[in-house]
Amino acid sequence: MGKIKVRTGRGTGTVEVEDGAKKWSGDEYRKIQAEKKKAAANRMVHTGRGTGSRKLGDIPDPKSRPSTEGMTRVTGRGTGTRKSTNKGSQ
Repeated sequence: MGKIKVRTGRGTGTVEVEDGAKKWSGDEYRKIQAEKKKAAANRMVHTGRGTGSRKLGDIPDPKSRPSTEGMTRVTGRGTGTRKSTNKGSQ
């Protein structure tokens, strides 16, 4: 695509980086998250304010988001409605 400038060091410097597709949400992020979890499956994570612990590989995978397509969605502080177009995930 092109290069973009990213601020560094409390806003005092800049670095030029390639502008690519952002993978911070949706199915792309889910794939990256699964790869990271698989790589660190033997690592312990602490849960519940640090009172419990489990291996990262024992934590269940996140469920796919159900489709809400066609349902009524309330908009504008409750004064309007429209049909949802959310197809869910996977």
